[in-house]
Amino acid sequence: MSKAEKTRQLIIEKTASIFNTKGYSATSLSDITEATGLTKGSIYGNFKDKDEVVVAAFKHNAGLRSAGLKAIVQQGNNPLVTIKAMIEYYRHSLPSVLLQGGCPMLNAATEADDHLLFLQEPVKQQFLGWQHQFSQVIKAGQVQGLLKAELDAESYALQFIMLIEGGILISRTFEDRKHMNLALDRILLILSTEMQL
Repeated sequence: MSKAEKTRQLIIEKTASIFNTKGYSATSLSDITEATGLTKGSIYGNFKDKDEVVVAAFKHNAGLRSAGLKAIVQQGNNPLVTIKAMIEYYRHSLPSVLLQGGCPMLNAATEADDHLLFLQEPVKQQFLGWQHQFSQVIKAGQVQGLLKAELDAESYALQFIMLIEGGILISRTFEDRKHMNLALDRILLILSTEMQL
């Protein structure tokens, strides 16, 4: 990794949590320079503008979530066990998600929808990737004869994501993880009553 690449990575890693907790729009250039210890010139020597830093920080935050799921998917051969492990991943990671300012996907989606229009496409792509992770496991379950063949894997994957994001939002709002547990238990109920053979 070149010196420029290392500096760019430092900026992303040092600012990612600030963007997620303070907000992408509310985080100032001063916040970025303070977090990194770099000058404004160094920031703009590695990124053309703040928008580019925002996108890179968002992708970093979303990538951390994605990496946890990817590891679970790669470990499992039984799709039912894998789906349950993915659900438990969210159950157990909720406290750290809340401490880090909430779900980076939800936070960025809210800001992208309201005023950071340049962030819409990166957010959409991350959600599509998340949907793909779930749907591939569901499809594997169909191939193995564990899940009903007629299921629309993409639709169920999206329902899972909606329940997870809703659970995070309500749990954070009411400062009570029981709402997340309710959402995740609903996914497990859907899996056992609607999807399994």
